[in-house]
Amino acid sequence: MLLPFAEGQAAWTQPLNVWAERLDERILPRRWSGRLRRALEAEATTASTRMEGVPVTIDDTLRILAGDKPEHVSDADQALVRGYRDGMTYVQRRADDGRLVWNRELVVAVQDRVLAGNFANGAGRLREGSAWVSSPTGAVVFEPPQHEEVADLVDEMCETIEHAGWHPAVAAAWIHVALAAIHPFRDGNGRTARVFASLAMYRGGFRHPAFTSLEEWWGRHTQDYYGAFECLGPRFDRNADVTPFVEAHLEAQLLQVVELALRQRTEGLLWIALENVLDDHGLPTRLANALYDSFFGRDVTSRYYRELIAASPATARNDLQAATAARLLAAIGETRGRRYTPGPRLMSAIATAIGGSVEPEERAIFSALVDRADAELEVFPAAQERLPGMS
Repeated sequence: MLLPFAEGQAAWTQPLNVWAERLDERILPRRWSGRLRRALEAEATTASTRMEGVPVTIDDTLRILAGDKPEHVSDADQALVRGYRDGMTYVQRRADDGRLVWNRELVVAVQDRVLAGNFANGAGRLREGSAWVSSPTGAVVFEPPQHEEVADLVDEMCETIEHAGWHPAVAAAWIHVALAAIHPFRDGNGRTARVFASLAMYRGGFRHPAFTSLEEWWGRHTQDYYGAFECLGPRFDRNADVTPFVEAHLEAQLLQVVELALRQRTEGLLWIALENVLDDHGLPTRLANALYDSFFGRDVTSRYYRELIAASPATARNDLQAATAARLLAAIGETRGRRYTPGPRLMSAIATAIGGSVEPEERAIFSALVDRADAELEVFPAAQERLPGMS
């Protein structure tokens, strides 16, 4: 078998199955579930592109994906942000149609989207020369196979995962390391591998965003991520035992799900509080979209908010002006460059809405919501059972 590994990872996969059921049972406002997906999409996109040297923030990504281009981000980098998102949404659409087949054309099509069709960087075609993987210091740490072998190896990789019948999380880990090891492209290999890991989860029925946004975890644990590839050795060997990578990937998948389960419930409770605040002020609950970003310190522009609520410029402008008049938002700047930040009454209004003796400041509010969410989900006891051998 290409890149073999020791099977028998039920200690990791069974808790993932349980969490899939638990997350599906969570009852949250429908509007919030859409914002959760948008937030995780932006975070995963940011993390994956930053790992490849694209200097964008989550704020930048949210604006880019909403069509509100940050002036300080180059056109090329904005294209890569959109390209990664497009690659991810493409595989999700393909998985949804029920006719997806793992094959070379799928691999090439995804990489083409990830590179935003940049032909000069090798978008849409397998590499035709040698390749090396270097460390941040410039030292060569891995030599992929020669380009003459790439097409056959990609075909073998696809044939293997198409018929393997593994648990989706195991398939995600293996396709990730296999594509990275084969390194079939001049550029975009890491991003394409991470997209395919998400596809394996999505295709296997794990469609909640907590299971398909592992890039965000790897982006915060890059040393662990790159260290997991050491099992490949210094140069490509089709017989290399990739068990260490598979297990590291499963561990990260489970830890990410536990973390995001708590976050989902916490921020869902925040969303409910924001809608209650807006009700109390006689304002449309759609403004929760603006207050949510503002609570986390992200500037809101009229164009960005308009895209979030799918409304006319006049509606967006009137909403933001009303929230400003209620002092839930504060306007900074003039006309086109105007942005909205937390207003002087926002934190106190949220603290009142959630009840209890909560200080009217972001950290205290969020801490109180985390405690409530954890009491409902019992996340931390579940987290203690996340790994084999842990008590």
